[in-house]
Amino acid sequence: MPLVQDGSGNVTDLDAVDLRIVAELQNDGRMTNVELARRVGISAPPCLRRVRRLEEERIIRGYHAEPNAAALGWPITFFALIGLESQKEAILCSFEQQLAQWPEVRECHMIRGGGDFLVRLIARDAAHENLLTRQLTEAQHVIRVQTLQTIRTSLERWGVPVQVEEEGQAP
Repeated sequence: MPLVQDGSGNVTDLDAVDLRIVAELQNDGRMTNVELARRVGISAPPCLRRVRRLEEERIIRGYHAEPNAAALGWPITFFALIGLESQKEAILCSFEQQLAQWPEVRECHMIRGGGDFLVRLIARDAAHENLLTRQLTEAQHVIRVQTLQTIRTSLERWGVPVQVEEEGQAP
């Protein structure tokens, strides 16, 4: 059984059934518990208990729809590589909290090398993108912003690769 670290740093044992549950829900989070149980080869009550345990242990952190951003009026995706004047924890946290308030910010990653943060944003049009870029460059403690606009996204995967080792198989 693989030991995995959950979102809180706790270590959890996951068996092949748990991994199959994660893989199936990652591909289709809307299926019923009965269908999930059928796919992973167990009955519905223990399947539901396992799903609840995976949720409680933050192995499964949530369920979401994947909307078409362009169809909803958000055709522009761009990334911003941001450098701050200091890497003091208070400044880093303050910047993260500020960006968390912007609905256009879809991801914010503290990075190593080349900058302090990599941020993915969406915009309604070029003027909106320029406004967001200006707001980034004028944000407190920001000393450098480099933006990169996507032309095309050929691959976008959510979740993680889940490999289920069958009983008796070597890893």
